[in-house]
Amino acid sequence: MRIALAQLNVHIGNFQGNLEKMIAAIGTARDQGADIVCFPELVVCGYPPRDFLDFEDFIDLAETSIQKLAVHATDIAIIVGAPSRNPVIEGKDLYNSAFFLADGIIRHVQHKTLLPNYDVFDEYRYFEPAHQYQTVEFKGKKIALSICEDIWNVGNENPLYTVCPLDEMMSEEPDLIINLSASPFSYKQASERIKVIRANVERYNLPLFYVNHVGAQTELLFDGGSVVMGPQGRVFAEMPYFEESIQTFDLQEVMTGEGTGEQPKEKMALIHDGLVMGLKNYFHKLGFTKAILGLSGGIDSAVTAALAVRALGPENVSGILMPSTFSSDHSVDDARKLAKRLGISYEIIPIAPGYDTMLSVLQPYFGDKPFDVTEENLQARLRGMILMAFSNKFGPILLNTTNKSEMAVGYGTLYGDLCGGLSVLGDVYKTEVYALARYINKDEEVIPENSIVKPPSAELRPDQKDSDSLPDYGILDQILYQYIEGHQSPEDIIETGFDELLVRRVLRMVNINEFKRHQTAPVLRVSTKAFGMGRRMPIVGKYLA
Repeated sequence: MRIALAQLNVHIGNFQGNLEKMIAAIGTARDQGADIVCFPELVVCGYPPRDFLDFEDFIDLAETSIQKLAVHATDIAIIVGAPSRNPVIEGKDLYNSAFFLADGIIRHVQHKTLLPNYDVFDEYRYFEPAHQYQTVEFKGKKIALSICEDIWNVGNENPLYTVCPLDEMMSEEPDLIINLSASPFSYKQASERIKVIRANVERYNLPLFYVNHVGAQTELLFDGGSVVMGPQGRVFAEMPYFEESIQTFDLQEVMTGEGTGEQPKEKMALIHDGLVMGLKNYFHKLGFTKAILGLSGGIDSAVTAALAVRALGPENVSGILMPSTFSSDHSVDDARKLAKRLGISYEIIPIAPGYDTMLSVLQPYFGDKPFDVTEENLQARLRGMILMAFSNKFGPILLNTTNKSEMAVGYGTLYGDLCGGLSVLGDVYKTEVYALARYINKDEEVIPENSIVKPPSAELRPDQKDSDSLPDYGILDQILYQYIEGHQSPEDIIETGFDELLVRRVLRMVNINEFKRHQTAPVLRVSTKAFGMGRRMPIVGKYLA
């Protein structure tokens, strides 16, 4: 038996486009001599469809797509993920299902059992879990069909669940396992995926074919990396990251052969490629082509610009330099140098005239009150106003350049440097931004060295440095990581050696600035805990405030 895995980049709700892509993949698999072609979880409608699932018409379109795919299941079987209706009154209206299509009909349907309801997942909102488990026989082989989370409760060890679906199927003595997945990317996920697949293979002594989505759906990125593992626990093949791929594997070779093994999993390479794909897909799927951003000469805007160029092309990216009275000469020089190296167009629009006008308008009301954060934010908001004016007038989407460290502690101005249509670095800590810049420069100096080595500054007051308001980023990021990703208490973090007053100050900054994060652009998710849909905090909560 020969089994093809088709990791595709589909578009949520684009039933016709997704269907055409799947039909083309079926043809490719057929040409490769496949007996079965496997598609990812909910591939018919795209993942995650969220409240689109509440529309009857949406489910009708999914059902129509399955019927149209069945027509192509003549000399090849098709395994495909789609929502399906629950025919009984009890429970939720829908199942998350894997359809086995053969001989032009639906031969078997296996519903998903384990419905994740944590971080970015909210499946129990929509779906009823499966209560029946049955293998499907094809060409003399029994196949245990499972969907994504169903393999993440090996031996019923996950405390989130009370049943292990594959355990329930073992009485039928399957010959292989096929898993349809929609596993969102984080820089740790590829390694975790291999561990989970291996744990299943070792428990059941069966080969496992795992097919994953690839592509970005707004903030959620899917890296592909579909896996075939033999019964000895060796990776027979791991398909490409961040690109579509259709590959066919001979079951007998998987049972006995060595295969090509795993891909390397280097953190900065994964983050870089994920962000580039996220940018590219966000623009393409929304029908946008051009991006604009503010160029300050600093590291964040430089890295964002470099990523945008790699995703969209230099002809589709433009920058605006907006020096103020407090801007250093090297900031303008570094921004110009970057723009020239990237081959992007740019404009220089000093904000001093607008700033002076605003001060004169407000002076009768502000009187002799001293310069403070008000005047600093005026400058940031003037820059945001200019960038949004260009976006409105000429159509490019504004990219936000705020990093995760700044977003965490609220070191940014609402309606100023926090504005934009997409947050590129909002899930990348400042120390990681520096590492990402070094990765971008690994073959040639794209980002000016001075942008990397100079002390970071918002340049909104004389001789300002980020360190005036924040701890050193090397310390800050460790505290933030333990709190945000690690869910550690202040006491837990203090016990690791950090100063108590510093820890409590940082965590208080995180919590009191939740209102800012609720008003920012979608953040491309590259970590295990990003700001956005996967981290839901109350704005007026008192905890640590």
